Amino acid sequence: MKNLKFSKEINAPVQKVWDILWTTDTYGKWTRFFTDGSRMESDWQVGGRTVFLDPDNNGMIATITELDVPRKVYFSHQGQIIKGVEDTTSDEVKAFAGAMEKYDLEEKDGITYLEMSVEVFEDFEQMMINGFTKGIAEVKRLAEEG
Repeated sequence: MKNLKFSKEINAPVQKVWDILWTTDTYGKWTRFFTDGSRMESDWQVGGRTVFLDPDNNGMIATITELDVPRKVYFSHQGQIIKGVEDTTSDEVKAFAGAMEKYDLEEKDGITYLEMSVEVFEDFEQMMINGFTKGIAEVKRLAEEG
C-alpha cells in the first residue's frame, strides 16, 4: 500500500476548519469529489464505530484510533459495506484492514495547517489523489469564504 499526503494552509481558525471537515452540512461538499452524496456516521469515540457511505449505503467501516478535537483524528479501516451487507472477514477486507486515514490540523497566528494522509492500494491511487486534491481545496474555499 502507498501512503498519500495532502496539505493546505488555510486562512481560518482550526475549529472552523475542523467543523467544515466533519459537520454534516459541509462534509458532503468536500467529499463529493470521491462520491457525490457521501456521508459519514460516527460515535466519535476512540475504538468506536465510524462508517463512510455513498448514497446507496455502500462504503467503509472504520474505528478512530486517535482523537484530539479539533486537532487530530485518525481512522483505521476495518471493513466494507456493500449493498447494506457488512464485511470485516473476507480476504479482500483482510488485505486492507488497518489501513489508516489521518487528519492533522495545527493553528499558528490564525492560519490552520491541514494535512490529510491515506494508505491506499495502487488500484485506488488515482481516485484518492483526485478526491483529496480537490477535497482539500474545497475545505480551504469553504473555510476562507467567511
